Amino acid sequence: MTTLSSPPRRRLLPAVHPAWPVAAVAFVALLGAAGFRAAPGVLMVPLQDEFRWSRATLSLAVGVNLVLFGLTAPFAAALMDRFGIRRVTIVALLLIAAGSGLTVLVSAPWQLVLTWGVLVGLGTGSMALVFAATVAQRWFVRQRGLVMGILTAGSATGQLVFLPVVAVASEHAGWRVASLVIAAAALAVVPLVVLVLRDHPADRGVRAYGATEPEPPVLAPDQVPLPAGPGAAGTAVLALREASRTRTFWALVAGFAICGATTNGLIGTHFVPAAHDHGMGQTTAAGLLAVVGIFDIVGTIGSGWLTDRVDPRLLLGFYYFFRGVGLALLPVLLSDAVHPSIVAFVVIYGLDWVATVPPTVALCRTAFGERGTVVFGWVFASHQVGAAVASVAAGLARDRTGTYTVAWFSAALLCVVAAVISLRVRRAAAAPG
Repeated sequence: MTTLSSPPRRRLLPAVHPAWPVAAVAFVALLGAAGFRAAPGVLMVPLQDEFRWSRATLSLAVGVNLVLFGLTAPFAAALMDRFGIRRVTIVALLLIAAGSGLTVLVSAPWQLVLTWGVLVGLGTGSMALVFAATVAQRWFVRQRGLVMGILTAGSATGQLVFLPVVAVASEHAGWRVASLVIAAAALAVVPLVVLVLRDHPADRGVRAYGATEPEPPVLAPDQVPLPAGPGAAGTAVLALREASRTRTFWALVAGFAICGATTNGLIGTHFVPAAHDHGMGQTTAAGLLAVVGIFDIVGTIGSGWLTDRVDPRLLLGFYYFFRGVGLALLPVLLSDAVHPSIVAFVVIYGLDWVATVPPTVALCRTAFGERGTVVFGWVFASHQVGAAVASVAAGLARDRTGTYTVAWFSAALLCVVAAVISLRVRRAAAAPG
């Protein structure tokens, strides 16, 4: 009796390059980090009702969060170079979980600053967009702009997922339960980071996606060329010192500071309280911000795709100008109910929310070469300083005038300034001064 051997099985689908699972886990990690960063806008009114703290006091805690979120970024980029993406990401997620979990114990403003501000600010700053830029730069050559757009959209997805959940939990179970939900979500991401995320393609025995040349050997920490002084901090400071001699750097810093002021600082922190001032329900307003998150995903991925094909300066000028138009119209759009015009605003604003990131990263990479990621960390720091200033200033304006109208119009004018600056950015940082 003849036994017929089975023909060898043919692989029906091509193997997935390890860069894509790494990018997927990075996306989920960014999603987890985004949860608590989006929460203050939703939790501001419940905290004000319980503790009778002013909007300015609550905005101060958010401002500290945003400043640390930004100032941590350039050092986080250097730390990722020094100690690895995976280790820094795990520590960052644990800080976010600790900060959000401990918030339930606050009874004084300084405690809110410590939890909302310091712990969560350090944790989110250690990941955020610098984390996305590092993953995209190390793991991708082809489709790098697209991947940067996808990873940036992780923050928007976090807003999309968490804002309605936080609003509903806060309304039905209290703001403390909402904070614990976010802490649990941050902890849930840690096992995925441990299992999948790696520092370099060589750790998986492959080249970066689309690379035609082998990756240069990864140096041991004691072999990495650093300036005299401490490692990661020295690298970050040296990158700042060199970049700050160029007009390109300061143009990017100014534009991105305005970007932060008009997104995280103003709309991200004060849209829900402002809508509440007009009689809109907290959950409804949070739902509108979630719509911003939905369209931010589309806008940011589309911006990454465009960045591979269009002059990034033109993209930035376009984004900032139309953001300013939206802000100028917002005072007449807010009301106690959802209507087509406010939906149109959140859709357009969502498409534009962080669409600025891929072209800004591309300009940093073009102008500053290998140090582009660390330089982007400093540019991103300006984004968060601008957000912090806008957060506190808008809270003060609301306390003194009873409305946010001055804040909306001021931000609209700043967007026009950012559009002009962006169009004049030099693509190469050739000459200091």
